[in-house]
Amino acid sequence: MLDRITALVNETLGLARQLAPAQVADLIDAGGSPGGRTGRHWVLDPIDGTRGFVGRRQYAVCLGLIEGGEVTLGVLGCPNLPQAAPVGQASLDAEAAGRDARLAPRDSGCLFHAVKGQGAWVCGLAGGEVPARISAQTDPEGSAAVYMTSWESRHSNHDLTDRLAAAVGVTRPALKLDSQAKYGLLARGDASIFLRMPAPGYKEKVWDHAAGAVLVTEAGGCISDCHGRPLDFGAGRFLEGLQGGIIAAAPPTLHAALVRAYTEAAAVDA
Repeated sequence: MLDRITALVNETLGLARQLAPAQVADLIDAGGSPGGRTGRHWVLDPIDGTRGFVGRRQYAVCLGLIEGGEVTLGVLGCPNLPQAAPVGQASLDAEAAGRDARLAPRDSGCLFHAVKGQGAWVCGLAGGEVPARISAQTDPEGSAAVYMTSWESRHSNHDLTDRLAAAVGVTRPALKLDSQAKYGLLARGDASIFLRMPAPGYKEKVWDHAAGAVLVTEAGGCISDCHGRPLDFGAGRFLEGLQGGIIAAAPPTLHAALVRAYTEAAAVDA
């Protein structure tokens, strides 16, 4: 694999003197920025959703740019994500998609990008098309909402997320998928809610959310911790101070309702 990556790097850079595999490996290892509130920091997750990748489900290649502690650019490459709605649980499984004659290979693979203040956009991963601007859901009714959570229960308390979704009127079962592809579906309007409630003590990493966060906000959605506080991407390599988990939703009124539902649920459980 290193040889293939080296060949791609050399082809992309077009340097007069090509890099050796060991040099490419050294360059990859040089990415050790501690992050912070000053300067520019690129954050990369080359395979977000590793278990999804191995299981032939959803995964993403994620790149974000943090400047002065804020995410200003995000790119998500989602090779197995269907390009068109409606998106259901079966179509999100790459194996199921491959067995479905209605979903040809050319219909899968999405490339999302967003720049702060310039909106959110998507095109097919194969290229050759003009990116289309996308917008998050505007329907405030929870009963019409598609709600997403992590595929694996160790990444999120499914009992709690189901309770919060029900509290705002959601009636459909959760759409479960790996990776930041969830943020892509939220930004594209295919879903209205993403809830992630990890076990106490779990520390969220900035590269697991940076690209998706700017994508959602530029599409018109909201993302915060469970108390409605903005995610702090300037605290270093982790989202320090995160309370409870992450709530991402659209429109903003639905996000606010979910924050209230969490506060009420926390009071009951205390």
